[in-house]
Amino acid sequence: MISVDEATARIASAFSPVESESVAIGEAAERVLAEDARARMTQPPAPVSSMDGYAVRAADVAKVPTTLRVVGSSPAGHPFDGSVNSGEAVRIFTGGVVPDGADGIVIQEDTTAYADRVTINETTRPERHIRVAGLDFKKDQILLGAGRRLSARDVSLLAAADLDRVSVRRKPRIAIAATGDELSPPGKPRGPGGIVASSGYGLSALVEKWGGAPIDLGILPDTMDAVATIADRAADTDLIVTLGGASVGDHDLIQRALGPRGFALDFWKIAMRPGKPLIFGRLGQTPLLGLPGNPVSTFVCAILFLRTAIAALLATDMKLRPLSAKLSAPLPANEKRQDYIRARLAIRDREYWTEAFPIQDSAMLSTLANADALIIRAPNAPPANIGERVEVLPLFDC
Repeated sequence: MISVDEATARIASAFSPVESESVAIGEAAERVLAEDARARMTQPPAPVSSMDGYAVRAADVAKVPTTLRVVGSSPAGHPFDGSVNSGEAVRIFTGGVVPDGADGIVIQEDTTAYADRVTINETTRPERHIRVAGLDFKKDQILLGAGRRLSARDVSLLAAADLDRVSVRRKPRIAIAATGDELSPPGKPRGPGGIVASSGYGLSALVEKWGGAPIDLGILPDTMDAVATIADRAADTDLIVTLGGASVGDHDLIQRALGPRGFALDFWKIAMRPGKPLIFGRLGQTPLLGLPGNPVSTFVCAILFLRTAIAALLATDMKLRPLSAKLSAPLPANEKRQDYIRARLAIRDREYWTEAFPIQDSAMLSTLANADALIIRAPNAPPANIGERVEVLPLFDC
């Protein structure tokens, strides 16, 4: 068996980034930039007012009150076509271009307006209430770097920079095949001892959330001929993920069925719980990740290893970073495998506190659904008492 860290490193090194494609800015949210995004314009392109009021020469209002002649207006989108000379002012609105000659804004609350005159009751200074040209960004400035997954805020920024399209990594195609004679889809008849197939639905949702495109190959019976069809059905994908068929006996079935089709094993078994019987190799040129069939094992392995694979395909950082939390209940000593324990996570007194669920059976999806985090227990960790600190992986985005 190899360690979780070694398995993660070997999986990450097995992938090259997928190609890029151009998408409309309106379709770019949650996509990963393939190259740096540069501004196509300066923002703001000219000095603009941040308040409603009057554009003036600061020297003219050094002593107040003083009355100026109003020579025009500058609402947003309709700049004043002229200059502000000594003794003059221009009515201006938020977002309006500051006219030539003016260097300060007096807000309207500090003025008294007449027909074509305005009395200034408060002084101003140069650039007061003015957003100077390029305050936000300048033309050709790198706004966001390659590898960034675009948030809603990022998309707004790039649109403001006049980018109507961006270069992003295409969505990796992830083939998902469940194996098992006992499995049937939800809502379908089941035979004696039958099990409802559930893991594939959660796995597909994770693939989409992490930026991939899931391709459902369905449920395959436990026969060599059925498993061998994966080679043809997933030939144009970037990663093949199998569910089940990773235990001791089934592992031989995968090798016997796919070996003649070009399957080469990299490693099998990881010193972890849940998720020990994990397979990783390559079917021809396509990496294959064989996840264990128990639902919780599938999910935990997906968080650690499928997420790593998709991040490598997208050339982005999706590494889960543990939090430090205090124990609300004691934990027993751990065995020789690294353990990932489903737990609740709460904030008390501005600190994270965590408590493991009392039953950790790897088939219990209800516990997984109600968990906020996974407590990480190192191999052979000693007992831990209430108040001791442990590392947890938050499940906020899962």
